[in-house]
Amino acid sequence: MVIRPEGYAIWESIQRQLDKRIKRLGHVNAYFPMLIPQSFLTKEAEHVEGFAMECAVVTHSKLEKDSGNQLQPAGPLEEPMVIRPTSETMINHMFSQWVQSYRDLPILMNQWCNVMRWEMRTRLFLRTSEFLWQEGHTVHETEEEAEQETLRMLDTYAEFCEKVLAVPVIKGRKTNKEKFAGAVHTYSIEALLQDGKALQAGTSHFLGQNFSKGFDIQYLSREQKLEHAWTTSWGVSTRLIGALIMTHSDDQGLVLPPAVAPQLIAIVPILNKKQDDTEVRNTINQLLSNLLPKDAIKIESAHNDDIEKYIIDENTNQQIVVDYRKHRPGDKRYYWEKRGIPLRIEIGPREVESRSCMVKRRCDDTRATMQIDDLTPDWLQDQTNTIYNLMFEKAQQFTQQNTRTANSYEQLKQLLEEDAGLVRCYFEPNDEIEKIIQEETKAAVRNIPFDQTDDLGTCIYTGNPTTTQVYFALAY
Repeated sequence: MVIRPEGYAIWESIQRQLDKRIKRLGHVNAYFPMLIPQSFLTKEAEHVEGFAMECAVVTHSKLEKDSGNQLQPAGPLEEPMVIRPTSETMINHMFSQWVQSYRDLPILMNQWCNVMRWEMRTRLFLRTSEFLWQEGHTVHETEEEAEQETLRMLDTYAEFCEKVLAVPVIKGRKTNKEKFAGAVHTYSIEALLQDGKALQAGTSHFLGQNFSKGFDIQYLSREQKLEHAWTTSWGVSTRLIGALIMTHSDDQGLVLPPAVAPQLIAIVPILNKKQDDTEVRNTINQLLSNLLPKDAIKIESAHNDDIEKYIIDENTNQQIVVDYRKHRPGDKRYYWEKRGIPLRIEIGPREVESRSCMVKRRCDDTRATMQIDDLTPDWLQDQTNTIYNLMFEKAQQFTQQNTRTANSYEQLKQLLEEDAGLVRCYFEPNDEIEKIIQEETKAAVRNIPFDQTDDLGTCIYTGNPTTTQVYFALAY
């Protein structure tokens, strides 16, 4: 997967804002090797079984020319190395070296890196063989602390998705069949996309003592007894870009939430090639003097002086751009439209006379004529709040309208086939039954939501009484 600069700027914004949240909770960033000894994966039985089919393995250390002057692998490694599909094994190996006493705990660590999982069918940003992510790993003295950490990070992910990306999510626990390989419990946030499919947007795993026993992470307790520690892991990835694209965008292109848009405003002069642009430029400069904060920075570019760029906040690196390129106005409109810029401002000769401009919102295509003097940093803040609210409410309404209830297995199959979306029903999780349902419907249990009613119902498959409700959906 190649992520071009405009796409990578979105990932940088996600990374920057999420990293702040992670650090506020006491975690620190570190880095661990990409190549993991194959024997590490065998130390936790469920883990190796869960990831074996997705591993890319390095077996040789170099290339040499053969007798035909062709490059061939040479120098086989003493032990094959796995390109990390996830880092629990490597990081827990290191934790075993670092933890001796309860005084060393907790360890709260995070890593930003890439991973590789050998996917059979790839979809850009949703399921790719190589992707970027953050993975948090923590070690705790007690089971209760580790469980609290797992849920704390799930709440952090949910808050980030909803408040920053404007993507509504459902928090819950994965079934035993769908949990992370090696975890005791896996918790997830699930988003519903515009095509009716669900997306696992983030996960947080309570690993119990499974990895600490496999990697011998022991500490001397307060009672001077040797105890195994309790661990967690959690992560989100560039899949979040896929989530925001599939939640908000339309047939014209991207629709970006203001908080992660690399450019908040594109100012487009409306001129034909023969018109003098002096007065329009002067008016735009007056607009900029009102709109830009005092500490705004103009980016100096030696290659594209026809697009002026102003950084309006060094913490976020968000920009306001002015498009002076000698293109047709319609082409410039579409250029910024498909990139999802939240606001577009147009100024031509008519607007110069009235000291006005046309402002268009990308999220709902509304247009308004405004006086230039009214466009201030406070106005921009109000606009970004309004755009976020409109985007979140639209996505939330879509999720609600496409969430249905099934009272029988036949009704579940009918809803999934006809309407897709999320289907909530009473169901007693069971590995074998879930496998049968997935084979027959292509749908899986997304999670067991936290908002259980505790009312007694009937399992749609077995007919047995149960209080457990789940969400089924087709998924990526």
